[in-house]
Amino acid sequence: MLKQYKEAIEKSNIISKTDMEGIITFVNDEFCKISGYTQEELIGQNHNIVRHPDVDVSTFKILWDTIKAKKIHKDTVKNIAKDGSTFYVNTTVIPILDEDDNIAEFIAIRYDVTQEVFYKEELQKKEKELEELNKTLENRVQEKTRELEELNKTLENRVKKEISKNEEKQKVMFWQSRLASLGQMLANIAHQWRQPLTELNLSNFNMKKSALNNDEEEFLEYYRESKSIINNMSKTIDDFTNFFRPHKEKHPFNVSDSINESLSLLKKILKAEMISVNTDFIDLEVLGISNELTQVIINLIKNSTDAFISKGILIREINIKTKKDNDFAYIEIQDNAGGIEKENIEKIFEPYFTTKHQSSGTGLGLFMSKMICEQGLEGYMGVSSKKGLTTFSIKIPLIKS
Repeated sequence: MLKQYKEAIEKSNIISKTDMEGIITFVNDEFCKISGYTQEELIGQNHNIVRHPDVDVSTFKILWDTIKAKKIHKDTVKNIAKDGSTFYVNTTVIPILDEDDNIAEFIAIRYDVTQEVFYKEELQKKEKELEELNKTLENRVQEKTRELEELNKTLENRVKKEISKNEEKQKVMFWQSRLASLGQMLANIAHQWRQPLTELNLSNFNMKKSALNNDEEEFLEYYRESKSIINNMSKTIDDFTNFFRPHKEKHPFNVSDSINESLSLLKKILKAEMISVNTDFIDLEVLGISNELTQVIINLIKNSTDAFISKGILIREINIKTKKDNDFAYIEIQDNAGGIEKENIEKIFEPYFTTKHQSSGTGLGLFMSKMICEQGLEGYMGVSSKKGLTTFSIKIPLIKS
């Protein structure tokens, strides 16, 4: 039975023996396997044959002082294999005493913790990368804030220029309101950041949990998700800044791509609030800035979400459809969130008008959405409501072939 115990220990652990001078007198197969040396290459060699050059000499002094004092020494040790690769082992060195209580030899029992150490180092590396990303993001926020302040300084001149370009009184009023709302946009950015900040916090928690569970694939998935959220937050600042630039470069883009991007950004909140989104898309190419249309769709869906919650709607559906009519692309977004009161529907696109609590809305979302559709995309945006259904309609000129 003693022989069986000995075999069990040798097969499940990495074992070596040395004499008082540290010369190897025995190694088991597991030691040979992890170090890459044969027994013939190890027996008779000093145990420092596997000592990693990165490990400080003082570490080994502590080891020898401890075991020569007839005490057990425990540590996680960094070693180097024959092929130059690094491996880590949790090591327990035990002095073996003879009948006269003198040290006869030392036995070291180890088990491999290389993967655990590498995962820990990788986690620290990713945490540092995230920290750098956060620092970069903070600098970008400060930079964009300065840009907004500079834009604000030239506000009066820009209003005059826009007035001179517009012949219709209503358009002039829209542009004045648009530029006058500049100071409110910072609050709107904060509103747009609330959900991704919650998602980023959850993703970081899951990333830490994955690292502790040694699940590298899941860890990398959450790391990529965190980077994507941070990039989208940064892009939000760019989108709001670009909205106030007088000369923006427009590009052809597919309407359904922009809508799908909106749904992707909101998929977690839609799932959490049990909102079903039904889509019916056809390929429609228009000219403009895709991110601006994405922002419009996000705002409409978030308004529907707020309405579902505030009115206690149990079965929650949003239908999004695109179609073509002559030279125009049409987008219809319909929800069953109870509809809009008749006295409110005519005011719904006015700046600062909102039916939400002050802490939940600025009253600028639909106003800005209409401005994007009519000024940025040279189209139209309207709304209708009946029998508990609200439908927003967007009309955008197609690219002429």
